[in-house]
Amino acid sequence: MTDARRKVPSVDGLLRSVPGRRAAASLGRPLLKRTLTGVLDEARDAAARGVDPPLPDELLARAAGRASRVVSGLTPVINATGVLLHTNLGRAPVPEAAARAAARAARSYTDLEVDRDTGARGRRSTRAETMLIAITDAEAALVVNNCAAALLLSLAALARRKEVVVSRGELIEIGGEFRIPDIMAASGAKLVEVGTTNRTRLADYRAAVNDRTGAILKVHPSNYRVVGFTASPRTTELATLASSSGLPFLYDVGSGAVDRHGNDGVPAGEPDLQQTLAEGADLVMSSGDKLLGGPQAGIVLGRAALVERLRRHPLARAVRVDKMQVAALEAVLAMYVRGRRDSIPVHRMLRESAEHVKQRAQHLARTVGGDLEGARVRRCESVVGGGSVPGSALPSWGVAVRCPDPPAFAARMRDGSPPVFCRVESDGVLFDLRTVRDEEVADLARAIWYALEGDDLLED
Repeated sequence: MTDARRKVPSVDGLLRSVPGRRAAASLGRPLLKRTLTGVLDEARDAAARGVDPPLPDELLARAAGRASRVVSGLTPVINATGVLLHTNLGRAPVPEAAARAAARAARSYTDLEVDRDTGARGRRSTRAETMLIAITDAEAALVVNNCAAALLLSLAALARRKEVVVSRGELIEIGGEFRIPDIMAASGAKLVEVGTTNRTRLADYRAAVNDRTGAILKVHPSNYRVVGFTASPRTTELATLASSSGLPFLYDVGSGAVDRHGNDGVPAGEPDLQQTLAEGADLVMSSGDKLLGGPQAGIVLGRAALVERLRRHPLARAVRVDKMQVAALEAVLAMYVRGRRDSIPVHRMLRESAEHVKQRAQHLARTVGGDLEGARVRRCESVVGGGSVPGSALPSWGVAVRCPDPPAFAARMRDGSPPVFCRVESDGVLFDLRTVRDEEVADLARAIWYALEGDDLLED
């Protein structure tokens, strides 16, 4: 072992020290020991490259900091990236009413699965499903824990050991390397690809249908677009083919836009639940935490007989929602029912004028010092994100801050209180104000100053 590696203290030695005992009492010895082991391993790796290790107190402080982040749980952050549905930041922020509903359900007993009129057992998502039916005109609805689960359950219940026909251009991969072929294989259904990546015709589907076929599946490419020399059958054409063949037509629309309600900011090419059902889809699946603007959930809408088959399948229990998800989803759907969807944060961000965003950016720039300190207001573009509306940008305004080491400055922002996520550019960082609420501007300005304090990071 080299001399530098010999300078790295032992785990037990640090834990027995006075600061170590204090940290263990505050954070729990098992957790502190685990994080400390990781910190010391990193120090040994650096020492092997000839880098002297930090002092013992600094090593202990690093480990305590990591342990503190673990025990403190999820931390609210300021999203200044301009990505409205940022998957890594939790996608759609729910309305305050939905957050209160989830907290209320968490802290007490609830009527989750009981019929208060009869005292008999009920269904946990009855109220949410009733509202979904009301706002989409579906025959029936089912709520599960995410959209991938909705598709998995649909395929398992309706097409296990049967063939499912899907276009090659729709074999998508969603976040975390989950792919449509893998989900289909897990369901027990057999994938039958038709057409090509860019062009699939109705005749391709018709030629693939036989007595072994269990369903026709259409998947909206939520996180990419195929443009140029393309072709794809209309929803109505696939619905007619499926009906004439005695097959269910399943459509995974992904993003969860409910309907075309005025100027909601969603491009016309994005399918919505109400229209897809009207065009003949037997079952429609979508997410709850994207354009719907609610908590993570998977929504299935469509023919009552098919929904009932899903509800009775053994997998339905494995993918059910918990009471906090149900409570938050009910609160969001109630806003749709009552005509108050503008109170849903995603809809506010989609519809907010660029001029209003600019005013917020100007306020931030003034607060952090304006042009004299290197902060300048400039045009930028926001995106919906979260696997929704790819290739579609929203005009926005942001505040650009010049700095010599943008990645280091962005890291300081992420490590601040509150943590801030922004865009890293070649000559600085950019804070897109479309995804920052009015009431967050003061905290964002303070976080920027804290990141700058004591360091000569800002260029003249």
